[in-house]
Amino acid sequence: MAKRVSLWDAGCPVARALDVIGDWWSLLIIRDAFDGVRRFSEFQSGLGIAKGMLATRLRDLTERGILETAPASDGSAYREYVLTEKGRGLFLVIVALRQWGEAHLYRSNEHRSRLVDRDVGAPVAQLALRSADERRLDWCDTQVQKSDVNRP
Repeated sequence: MAKRVSLWDAGCPVARALDVIGDWWSLLIIRDAFDGVRRFSEFQSGLGIAKGMLATRLRDLTERGILETAPASDGSAYREYVLTEKGRGLFLVIVALRQWGEAHLYRSNEHRSRLVDRDVGAPVAQLALRSADERRLDWCDTQVQKSDVNRP
């Protein structure tokens, strides 16, 4: 098996983010954490992931500050995995992936889960990129500006 190449020092923020969360198991673990999964056994049974693979992903996500361990909420001797502030910052990423999948990977009559506003039960609106003055932006309305080596 080829050794995984780290993108941590890449000049691109997308590459660095993928270094932390770029495999499907990590994203599914994060998705499940947002859905309230907290224990190793719950992640393992819900995802059907091998225990060794799960242990590696949970360790990596913890080391990268996405998850942290906490005493079990039921007072037992177990430890639970909870999202950190950094991890909770991935919520929009998960929602964006969900909405892209809903728009492009389902037939119109196919059943699927949906994300709803907890207070009113209505579906969540589509995410949209907005300018500082609130104009809606599409991909063709943006560009990446590379920074100088001497300037952040």
